[in-house]
Amino acid sequence: MDEIAKSFAQIVEIIGTARENTLKKVNEELIMMYWNVGKFLSEESKKASFGDAYMDSIANFIQQEFPGIKGFTRRGLYRMKQFYEIYEEDKFVTTLLTQVSWSNHLAIISKAKTEVERHFYLTLSIKERYTARELQRQIDSAYYERYMLSKDKIKPEAVNRDGTMPFLDTYVLDFLTLPKNYKEKDLKKAILGNLKDFILEVGSDFTFINEEYKVEVGNRDFFVDLLFFHRGLCCLVAFELKIGQFEPEYVSKMDFYLEALDRQCRKENENPSVGVILCASKDDEVVEYSLSRTLSPTMVSDYTLQLPDKKILRKKLRELSEIAEIRMDD
Repeated sequence: MDEIAKSFAQIVEIIGTARENTLKKVNEELIMMYWNVGKFLSEESKKASFGDAYMDSIANFIQQEFPGIKGFTRRGLYRMKQFYEIYEEDKFVTTLLTQVSWSNHLAIISKAKTEVERHFYLTLSIKERYTARELQRQIDSAYYERYMLSKDKIKPEAVNRDGTMPFLDTYVLDFLTLPKNYKEKDLKKAILGNLKDFILEVGSDFTFINEEYKVEVGNRDFFVDLLFFHRGLCCLVAFELKIGQFEPEYVSKMDFYLEALDRQCRKENENPSVGVILCASKDDEVVEYSLSRTLSPTMVSDYTLQLPDKKILRKKLRELSEIAEIRMDD
């Protein structure tokens, strides 16, 4: 029976792979169709007759030729034109365009403000295989701005081999429903109840292992709040949850946990464990002093339960860029 089950599993895998490849091919053809329609409209827009009436005429003609076809309204045609014109001379995205769904393209070109931001969300969508809803959530939560503001605060040993960062300085946990005066156990319970959304926020390379993960040292038991494995870093990642402001003593406790995990749980082919102390707030100077002498790869991040103000984050990002430019000039 086991052999039969194995053969059935192989058939399922073959069908699944074929279906996935078919969907990819369909998406490639769809994106290239929108690209070529956009190119046509962009070239036509140079004529004096081009305008809303012209677009309405094209939309009506397409509906007559292909009854029931979706997306070819005046608005949809303008989007195809915009899609082509935004990326027309952008060589970076040439090989990426057909790897992203049309819904995700629309979200990116309508919300991303700069070329760098568009490139960021394109590559992130491909890497994380975001659905339209997931990508929209990341854009709304200012994931790009938070990522860029985190770059100088993440330790080199906690960076993926491809240079990407698996950790952020600030996490947005807007999907949690917590009581007014919540406690740490409430925070943990809410995260576990929304684990899919939490992993969307922290990254798909995180694989959940357990809550209250027990390590035994001496004659005592100690418990890590949340334990994950990170595929990119190939290491265990311990999360400690705090509902208040960061305190320096949290670092020594995390050092202890990481040492215990490395001695008792880490496998030979795995890298040293990493710790994340997730607090409701933190003072960056206090964090810097606290981590300056520790050898453990520990990050201190804060979290917010509401979507951040993107204008404030963009202002901070501009200020950091201006400071960096001044330093380069010096």
